[in-house]
Amino acid sequence: MSQTYYFPEESSLHEGTWLQWPHHHQHGKVYRERVEQTWIDMTKALQVNEKVHIIAYDEVEKKRILHILEENAIPMKNIDFKIYPTDDVWIRDNGPIFVKDSKGHLLIEDWGFNGWGEKFDFENCDETPQRIGKDIGAKVIDLNEEMVNEGGAIETDGNGVLMACKSSVISQKKGSVRTKGITQQEAEEMFKTYYGVSKVIWLDGVTGLDVTDMHIDGFMKFIDKDTMITMDDEDLAEMGLSDKDINTLYTATNVKGKEYKKVYVPATKNKVKTAYGKQLDEKGSYVNYYVANKIVLVPNYGDPNDKVANKIIQDQYPTRKVIGIDVRNLYENGGMVHCVTQQQPAGELAK
Repeated sequence: MSQTYYFPEESSLHEGTWLQWPHHHQHGKVYRERVEQTWIDMTKALQVNEKVHIIAYDEVEKKRILHILEENAIPMKNIDFKIYPTDDVWIRDNGPIFVKDSKGHLLIEDWGFNGWGEKFDFENCDETPQRIGKDIGAKVIDLNEEMVNEGGAIETDGNGVLMACKSSVISQKKGSVRTKGITQQEAEEMFKTYYGVSKVIWLDGVTGLDVTDMHIDGFMKFIDKDTMITMDDEDLAEMGLSDKDINTLYTATNVKGKEYKKVYVPATKNKVKTAYGKQLDEKGSYVNYYVANKIVLVPNYGDPNDKVANKIIQDQYPTRKVIGIDVRNLYENGGMVHCVTQQQPAGELAK
């Protein structure tokens, strides 16, 4: 393949952010009502400095969402709507991956999505990248037959390195298979071509630990080409990482062979309790944050460590403002802020 693509780092300038708004068609109205505040808070924060592209299930839902935004006095200038049926909210995993070609033009990669190994309905969400491409007039590269790949399963440092867990990319264990028969080498070749990286670092991860089979964006993120943010070994072990994986993570090196500087952020002090009072079994992670234009949206849990984590993350992004987003009810369903956002980098679209 002569053409390779480049995946712009999340912290580079955005045209906007894509959100799949929660609806009642899959999990019912109670679910929608419990998680919706997170979307209201994200939209309010994001629309100040970039476009917010809201995907509504249908016209009825669009009207309902419009009403909610008006009730919350959120300006509509930077907000637009697309109407597509979706199965759920996790646009990081099923949405478009925006990359640049050799001329610097933006296009969409449409990787396969199969509901994290066919654990949940996925047919509607799998169509989202194609639908967006058609609607905004962007060229779409169809990779559906080549490889299933979720955006939350990989992290890149913006300078040639990609990190992922085998468990959520190439595992062949029943109930978690993304791409049947894919080898590690084949996955690496795909990443090198379509993300423009030259080095892939693999953790083993844990298949079946959660719906995602351990996505990397729950416990590790690159801040820049020299620095990663993660958690201490005790918190990582509590999240299910093996000693081997913790060692691989801590000793990881960039393209120059230099070990990444590490910034450690704690997990929540306590196990998370939802906003409606249900006690969950896990502590929450702050690493699953989203870097937008001039702001950083950080998952918050009504926990003493919210303040601590927000400050640590704020120190890493001095030109942006950290905004805590309450994700307690969303966390019950296994995700946080990064899982439900997808950036569209600034730039001219390839036609």
